[in-house]
Amino acid sequence: MENEFLDKAENNAVVQTWSEKMQLEKGDSVTEGCTSELWDFTCINVTQNNLQELKEIWAQWDVEVKQLFYCNYGDLPYLLDIKVDEHLFRALAQFWNSAYSCFTFGEVDLVPTVEEYTALLCCPRIQVDKVYPRTANVFPFTKKLAKITGMSEQWVTTRIKQKGENKCIPWRSLRDQISAHPDTKKKVDVLALSIYGLGITPVPTILAETFRSLSACRRAGEGRFIGCAQLLLARFHSYFWKVDKVSYKVFFERYPLKELAATPRRDDISGERWMAILRNLRDEDVEWKTPWMVPDEILYRYGDFDWVPLLRIWGAVGYTSLLVLRQYRSRQFIPATQGLAECEFSYGGNNYKGKIQEMSNAWKQTHRMKRFTVGAIITPEYHGWRSKRINDNIPEPSHEGSQLMEEYLRVVPSELEILKQDFERRNAELEKQIEKIKEEKMNLRLDADVQKLEAERLRKEKAGVEEDLNSLKIDYKKMRLSMRTAGLGKTSE
Repeated sequence: MENEFLDKAENNAVVQTWSEKMQLEKGDSVTEGCTSELWDFTCINVTQNNLQELKEIWAQWDVEVKQLFYCNYGDLPYLLDIKVDEHLFRALAQFWNSAYSCFTFGEVDLVPTVEEYTALLCCPRIQVDKVYPRTANVFPFTKKLAKITGMSEQWVTTRIKQKGENKCIPWRSLRDQISAHPDTKKKVDVLALSIYGLGITPVPTILAETFRSLSACRRAGEGRFIGCAQLLLARFHSYFWKVDKVSYKVFFERYPLKELAATPRRDDISGERWMAILRNLRDEDVEWKTPWMVPDEILYRYGDFDWVPLLRIWGAVGYTSLLVLRQYRSRQFIPATQGLAECEFSYGGNNYKGKIQEMSNAWKQTHRMKRFTVGAIITPEYHGWRSKRINDNIPEPSHEGSQLMEEYLRVVPSELEILKQDFERRNAELEKQIEKIKEEKMNLRLDADVQKLEAERLRKEKAGVEEDLNSLKIDYKKMRLSMRTAGLGKTSE
């Protein structure tokens, strides 16, 4: 089986058989009797003090530098316009199911995937299945930051701060580098690092940081989220874009993230209300297939791993797209999940270089699965497995105070509706132009009538003047004749 689908797309039924067999032989990520490391409640901090300064830096850059950024990192700047709803984000964090690397809301499992983030960011340099071939020579954290910033290891070492399980570099140091660095490409790289953290390509980096930071905060019961909160919230909101009847297709270049950033959101919902909504989420509340992504094939494993490994500058994590096949609108079957709970590791641990090499080699062996949409969207076996699955200390559904998501959904028009709206808008514009032309034509007619009347008045005045002139000429001739006659009748003395 291993040699049959290296670097090629496999039939859906073949992958289903393999996945169900692996689950039966190896079991799930969490088994009966395991003690969770996650706290019942996590106080997570998503404050971003540098957001406004990042916006100001971006606004100051010229077109050439911005184009370089777009070329290397796609639509990331749109993230600067997305407001982070702290109540929603803190509620989301409570439902992070570390053992399965997913969010578990009531009946629903959701997880952002490589394909989804790639589609959202529209990054032209990304080749999803070829992002890690160069990771064999992995540098320590300090060396990586030195390479990214273009500064010495000593400069980096003196500025690194330890915050809980996370190492980070203060924003003021990055800001100074963006302002003062003579190399334009380094300016671009450091700005990207400031937004989400930098790796070989942004998508796996962002996902790895997101999954790792959520798990770290949940294990500690508190902490600051180190990751791209804006992109995660943008993806979350898109789960509830309802598309009516007709499949949505991308009509605009850079549509997804730009549109999501421009969409107004409610920010008056409390954390408690979000908790009540999310813990009772139902299948029918979710728009399973993203309206802006239509993949024919699904990345589901790499090399000898039964899931998708993700490398980061501090270590590695993993996730499985087989857990959320409905996000691709493909038939959902029992996923292979064993090993996900133990896949996270940090550089510097036991045999970490060997693990890095193994993951790096795995990314050279892409396993894809063809989508399958015929028949039931969920297999009967999956229902049975999902109902018995042991989760990693997440809030259980509560039938009291259940909230419906429809109250908070934004309805996205279908392709037909978009075309109809565009036609109606264009038609309305043309009608306005026609009305304006008609009005101008009417005004011209009125002006013409006025001019005709004025011309007629002037013609009559001219005729009257000419008649008076002729009358004067006649009178003058009569007078001259009278004068001559009177002169001839006189006698000289």
